[in-house]
Amino acid sequence: MTAFVEPISGRYVHMDLPAGRSRIYVEEAGDGPVPLLCLHTAGSDSRQYRHLLNDPDVTSRFRVITFDMPWHGRSSVPANWRDAEYTLTSDDYSAMVLTVCDVLDLGRPVVMGCSIGGRIVLRLAREHPDRFRALIGLQSGAAVAPYYDREYLHRPDVHGGELSVALMSGLVGPAAPAQDRAETLWHYAQGGPGVFKGDLHFYKDESLDAEDLARIDTTRCPLYLLTGEYDYSCMPEDTLALAEIIPGAEVVIMRGLGHFPMSEDHAAFMQHLGPVLERIQAS
Repeated sequence: MTAFVEPISGRYVHMDLPAGRSRIYVEEAGDGPVPLLCLHTAGSDSRQYRHLLNDPDVTSRFRVITFDMPWHGRSSVPANWRDAEYTLTSDDYSAMVLTVCDVLDLGRPVVMGCSIGGRIVLRLAREHPDRFRALIGLQSGAAVAPYYDREYLHRPDVHGGELSVALMSGLVGPAAPAQDRAETLWHYAQGGPGVFKGDLHFYKDESLDAEDLARIDTTRCPLYLLTGEYDYSCMPEDTLALAEIIPGAEVVIMRGLGHFPMSEDHAAFMQHLGPVLERIQAS
């Protein structure tokens, strides 16, 4: 087997966020003219986009950027992390995305987020449509029905990483290649204590109501919503319900995929994302 080096570069960016000074890990690949900023799911990190960062067809047309949120992956934690309770809010998340865009001088990028990233995409579409060329929500829904007790994710008598893997394993599509399934779940096994629970505050407690959603103007910023059919966290009907409320939102239900399309099966994912990226590039 011939050794090779992936065409991905990584660096740390220091920035001021509502929660304080943060040291954020950023990866990117490609020299395409259109920035594509990708947001990872709750409890995981930006390694979920490793396939997209290595896809020459995408990186020849887009500058693909992704980052680990504070407390996640390779980004830093505050000095008092052992005594602090991490809680993600809508204001913190929005500010994080906008600040990354400003610090990296992305202009009007395309932003694509999955799960909690798919939720914040809706808020960005509502509050900052002119900041973006287009928005792509993966596994986007206005709210999520509780299907487990998140208090179990941060208890001294429960291994948070192993429990997260058990919970997320059912959300991966059944046809996912074994290696991709393994890596998707391994990222969850490595999450810091209380981080997944803190992300779920935003995902479960800060939902959007129909009035907010109806105010999204897709003529100012196109909105594409792609959801895997095997997702019971954000079910296809949850995303289809958004299209009934948001005029002009375009929905694709991705057959065979689950909650982590970009991580669990890149080839199948690109069958659906590819045409969306082509339309964005052409516009």
